[in-house]
Formats: sequence, C-alpha cells, structure tokens
Amino acid sequence: MIPELGLFSLIIALGFSLAMSVILLSGAMAGNHFWISFSKNLALGLFGFLSISLIALMLSFVGDDFSVAYVANNSNSKLPMPLKVSATWAGHEGSLLLWVWILGGWICSVALFGAQLSEVFKARVLGILGMVATAFILFTVLTSNPFERLLVNIPLDGGDLNPLLQDVGLIFHPPLLYMGYVGFAVAYAFAIAALLSGDLQHNWTRWVRPWTNCAWAFLTLGIMLGSWWAYYELGWGGWWFWDPVENASFMPWLAGTALIHSLAVTEKREAFRSWTLLLAILTFSLSLLGTFLVRSGVLTSVHSFAADPERGLFILLILGLAIGGAFILFAFKAPASKKVTYELGSRESFLLFNNLVLMVILVSVLMGTLYPLVIDALGLGKMSVGGPFFNSFFVPLTIVLTILVGLGQTTKWRKTNWRNLRTPLIVVFTSCVVLSAAIIWLANLTFSIWAMLGIGVSLWVVGLSGYEFVTTKLKHASGWKALVSLKPSYIGMQLAHLGLVVGVIGVTMVSLNGLSVDKRMDVGETVSLGQLEFQFMSMDRVQGPNYISDQGTFRVTNEAGKELHMLAEKRSYSVGGQVMTEAGIDASFTRDLFVALGEPLGDGAWAVRLQYKPFIRWIWGGGILMALGAVIAALDKRYRKSTTSQGIHV
Repeated sequence: MIPELGLFSLIIALGFSLAMSVILLSGAMAGNHFWISFSKNLALGLFGFLSISLIALMLSFVGDDFSVAYVANNSNSKLPMPLKVSATWAGHEGSLLLWVWILGGWICSVALFGAQLSEVFKARVLGILGMVATAFILFTVLTSNPFERLLVNIPLDGGDLNPLLQDVGLIFHPPLLYMGYVGFAVAYAFAIAALLSGDLQHNWTRWVRPWTNCAWAFLTLGIMLGSWWAYYELGWGGWWFWDPVENASFMPWLAGTALIHSLAVTEKREAFRSWTLLLAILTFSLSLLGTFLVRSGVLTSVHSFAADPERGLFILLILGLAIGGAFILFAFKAPASKKVTYELGSRESFLLFNNLVLMVILVSVLMGTLYPLVIDALGLGKMSVGGPFFNSFFVPLTIVLTILVGLGQTTKWRKTNWRNLRTPLIVVFTSCVVLSAAIIWLANLTFSIWAMLGIGVSLWVVGLSGYEFVTTKLKHASGWKALVSLKPSYIGMQLAHLGLVVGVIGVTMVSLNGLSVDKRMDVGETVSLGQLEFQFMSMDRVQGPNYISDQGTFRVTNEAGKELHMLAEKRSYSVGGQVMTEAGIDASFTRDLFVALGEPLGDGAWAVRLQYKPFIRWIWGGGILMALGAVIAALDKRYRKSTTSQGIHV
C-alpha cells in the first residue's frame, strides 16, 4: 500500500500545483484578494503531499519492496541502509521526484517568508512557480512513475545499485545540485512576475537577491562535491573532465554568477534592468536545458539518467514553453532603456565587463557541448570535443575575469578617480610579479608564464581587496570597530572573491606541478615519483557487504624518510558483476597522494596509477568559500526591508 499512497499523494500534489497556477494568477490578474488568500495553504499542501510521496518511495527502498520496478532496478537487500535511502534518487524516476519535491520546498519558502511582498505580486510569483511544478509533476506521473509495480518476475534481492553510485557522494551531491538548479526558478518567477505586473523598477531585485545567492551557493556546493566524487571514485585522479553533463551544470552556474553581479548594479544604480531580467530567464532556462540533456538520451555519460527519446520530447516541450514564453514576454514587456550615467572606469563598467567575459565563457561551453550533438543529428558523423578545446579559452578568460574582479571591487560607482588609484595599482602589480616569482622559486615549482599568471592574478585580487578595505572600511573606524561594522553583503562578497583566489591557486598548482605515472608493479616492487618512493607491499582478498575486493597495500616514503601506508582496491560486485576502482588517497592541506589499481597483468602484477596532486584540496576549498560568501551576503538585513514601488513591497 505504501507505493500506492506515494502515487496518490503525487497526483494530489499535481492538483495543488494546477490550482496554484490557475487560482493565484487569475486572482492577481483580477485583483481578487479572496483567491489570492489561498496562496500559503496551496503552497503548504503542495509541499506536504510531495513530501509524503518522496517518503513513500524511501520506505519502499528501506523495506526492500522489489515489487516496485524502480526499487528492483536500483537496490539490493545487501545494500547498507544509508545507500538504500539515497538510492531513492539514484535513477531517473526517483531523481525527478526529488527535483519536484525540492521545487515544492522553494515554493513553500517563498510563501512563508515573502511577507515583504504585496499579496498581488507574491501571487504572481507563486502562480508561475505553480506552472513549473505542474509541468514537471505531470511529466513524472505520465512518463516517469517511480511507483510502478512489477506483476511478474519479481526479484528476490533486487538488481543492485550501480556501483558508481554506492558512495557517500550519492547522499549529498544530487540534492545539493538540484537545490541550485531548482532554486533559480525563484529568480525566473520574479522576473516573469515583474514583466507581467509592468513594475520594472529596481526594487524587486532587492528581495530576489538572497534567493538567487542561496540557489547559486547550493549549485556551487553541488558542483564541487561532484568534482570531488569523480576525483576519488572513478580512479582517474582528475577533478574536472569537461563531460557534457558536467557542462550542463556549469552553464547555469556561469549565468547565475553573472546574474548575482547584475542584480547588484540594478539594485544600487537602476542600471542593467533589461539585462538582469534576461539573465534571470536565461539562468533557469539553462537549468532546464541541463535537465533535458541528462534525461533525453541525447548524451551518453556516466552522469546521465535516462535514454528515452519520448521522455526527451516531453522535457523539450516544457523547455520550449518555459523559455519561448518567457522570451516572447520579455520582447513585448522589457523596460525601455533608462539613462544611467557612469564612466568607462567606474564599478558599473567593470561589472559589465565581468558579465561579458562570463557570457563568452558560457557561449563557448554551450557550443562545445551541443556542436557534437548537432553534427550527429545531421548525419555528418560523430565527434567529441574534449579538454584541449575548453581549456584553450577557459584558462585565459578566467585570468581576465580574475583581473576584473580585483579592479571591480576597488573602483567606485559612477566615477573613479584614477589619479588616486594609479600608485596603489602600480604597487600591487609590482608586488604580485615579485611575490609570484618568489613563491615559484621558494616552493621549487616549475616556472612558466601560466604559473606566474595564476599566482599573480590571485595575489592581485588579495592585494586590491586589502587596499579597498584599508581605504574605505578603516577610514572612519579602526580595529575591532571596523570589523564589527562590516555588513554581511560586504563580508560575503570578499569571502566569495577569496574563494575564487583559492580555487585559481589550486587549479594552477595541480595543473602545472602535478606528477603522474602509470606502471606495471609486482608485489615488493618500488617506483619513484618525484621525491617519493611507492612500494607495493601486498595484495589481499577482502569480503565486503555486497562485493569482493582485491586490496593492495602501498608504503610511501618521502625524502625525509617518513612513511605512510595507503590502500587501493579493485571491487567486484556480486549481483551485477561490475568491477570498480576504489583509489587510495592520502590528503593534506598542501597535497594529495593518489594510488589506483588498474587491471591485473598476470603473475601477481598489476597496472598501477601513482599521482602527486599539489594543492588540489584548494579547488574544493575555494568552492566552499564562494558558497559560504553567497549565503552570508544573503543574510544582509537590507534585503528584507520593505520598500514600496507602485504598491509592490520588496
């Protein structure tokens, strides 16, 4: 009965979302406050029944109900309990249910914490979100029912969870990623509501900023966690592979980054109004595009969920209605350009340049991702676009972007006195060059222009941030008083920019100074990697809960004679027979040591991959700092103050 309860609750949730879209949008259009008064109850009902549906699916996994087809295909009676719970979203049907449940959570949050908005405007926002929920719940019920029963051939123990997903990463990565994907629906709904209302002043941007920041933070954490998961689980030792599905999550992140900065300009200076609306639509549109790519079958990837063209057509229809309708509305209702004066060297200009660079990166990633699909669809053959193409534009443009970040936070709104900035800029630039060379020399790193640029632009941002803090924040207060007086928005901005710096340093170090070797190794053999010695000590057979593992023990000795032991595994899963690599990793603040077993080569020998990864943890640490900065900025009280613009309180 539990699966039937889950399906019934999902259908009721569909009724709530449909009622929300019809009643609230009609009420807002007619100014009917009685209809609008149902907004909170409709949102709570939608989220409540979606929660019942998701819990019912979880209970089916926990109870090993293999009469449910989705459970039978994605679980096994021997799975550890945490993996049984997270297997709820391991496949297409369950992950889509998680997607709509998270959307219901965002809708409920807007209904509960949107007291600053007028009833009419909030009704429009919730009505638009209700339309999005209706489309995806309908898609789930009609094409992707996770509660479908098996009438014959019910397995006793289940078909097992994909070994790639039998990891703690499955517990956190998809929910965090979807929180970001779906969270941008709020910014999308605000933009459409503003266009429908005809109130296109800058005030609405103030209240939507914290929602956008939080969605961006969740997406950042989801991408970082996915990168870390791939690093240790796939056995390759890489942190980013430019996989098409990785790109599908990266593109809305780029657009969301541009949106955050554009919102700041619109709120403070009333500039970029049309551009901000367009970015809000574009960011969520790219989230929907990612959903289409992952679930339509047009991509073959370790990340993709489904390969059903009919489902792809359904999502493509949703995509066309959501994006096409929004852009048509924008074409007719976009605000006329408002004359806002600012000079070329002002903060507005640098934020505009920042957005342009982000858009160039975005378009390049989009072309590199979709071009092979277009070539294949036209019957012109198959091709792939890999790392060399993406790195050829991403690396130099990221350096340009980082330089702009330093200048943008140092300049002033409207007009900057460059005479006063000339000396500090020269001092900071000279210091960056000298310190970059010194760091490379003292750390015995490989010298290259890219190493100088990577370290140099990072120091550039830090140096200019320090100068800006001293000349503005310490101007009227000193010491502890200056720190206490800092606003969360300022702290968040600086922390996010620091995260960018930390990430750039990590990427620079691991890309230019990492070491790797693939060797045939016999038990007892020693291989050198830089100043490290790796000795293959032993190979043992280990029994796991649902797998048998060949476990290799390696002893690593550094130049000082200190030793450590690392374990690397090759697991064979009993149900499906899949073989998976579990790398051995020894992590520290400044480096990772990485050992992965390849294939057995006979006579006790194995193919072994040994890697030294300097500062690789800084990549993920930088992402965490950026996400934390976005959340702190969202806590600024001024985003929750009520201001009135034509009856709309934001």
